[in-house]
Amino acid sequence: MNQTKSKKSFNTIKIYNNWEIVAKGWYIACKSAEIPNKKAKSLEICGQKIVIFRGTDGKTRALEAYCPHLGTDLGIGKVEGNQIRCFFHHWQFNEEGNCTQIPCQSSIPSKAKLQAYATEEKYGFIWIYPDKIAPQSVAEFDEFKGKSIVAIPDKAFERNCHHHICMMNGIDAQHLQTVHKININMDLILEQNSEENQIDFTLRGQFPSTTLREKIGRKLLGESYEYTMRYADGCLGLLTIMKNVKLFPPLHMIYAYIPMASGRTRIQPIYIAQKRKGLFGWFVTQFLLLCTRLAYYALRGEDGQIYDNIRFNPNAILKIDTPLVKYMEYVNKLEISMWSHNLINE
Repeated sequence: MNQTKSKKSFNTIKIYNNWEIVAKGWYIACKSAEIPNKKAKSLEICGQKIVIFRGTDGKTRALEAYCPHLGTDLGIGKVEGNQIRCFFHHWQFNEEGNCTQIPCQSSIPSKAKLQAYATEEKYGFIWIYPDKIAPQSVAEFDEFKGKSIVAIPDKAFERNCHHHICMMNGIDAQHLQTVHKININMDLILEQNSEENQIDFTLRGQFPSTTLREKIGRKLLGESYEYTMRYADGCLGLLTIMKNVKLFPPLHMIYAYIPMASGRTRIQPIYIAQKRKGLFGWFVTQFLLLCTRLAYYALRGEDGQIYDNIRFNPNAILKIDTPLVKYMEYVNKLEISMWSHNLINE
């Protein structure tokens, strides 16, 4: 799909919970360690076959995987310098997707080119953007900008629903009370960037003190509780919990969502903490990463029962569901990528 069509479709096609649409954004391809220098690997990402290769300069590149000559998978090809050569007839392509050499002749056909994609390495992964140039980098936490961090990935898992649905879990205030027994009435604060691809949901409330559990929580953490879920491009969630509480610094984790061609969603959790100096600093960092993992695992099993057994059909929306409505509105304003399928020709 070309850029013009993407903009024309922007306000006319529902993006939320639509398996035919892939919004522009950063999607995880693989761990950085899987692509060493001068190696290539082809992967399927959001239904697209893409070859990723790392040149002698250490930088990763990504192209559509099939050679425009006869369709050989470039993943079995050879990396030469900062370019990749097809295994079959040795056509060579640069990071722009242009053919730079054909061994049997000097002239190069105009159709001898491939779609190139932007890449970025962050949090220990290689990320792919469904366009040649990405307008922004992979999202990050404001408090970690310009600082050294430690990123620990957990094992990826899958859910039986669209990623837009399970992404809303972190801002579903009602389920905190019904599923997790966290009885905090929370107020919503919304902040969105000028590009409208990133939105912060901050939920803030007062700890009740009716049950023993609530009284202990109030004693240890303070009278109020606050957390923020930052959404980027409708496919990345950055969660900050334990904000402005006593005794504990904020904890951070990332959820990266990858829609699968089979109608399932793969979720990659990543725990994030600031890298601290010295042996004591190392222990503090590891302790915070462990606490983040434990907090996540305390909730994941209960939530999994929901999102593996859901047919999303929002017919009776309540006032407490306002964050969910705002999230759906945000997603439907994202930009559609060329990876989308079966769009009506205009």
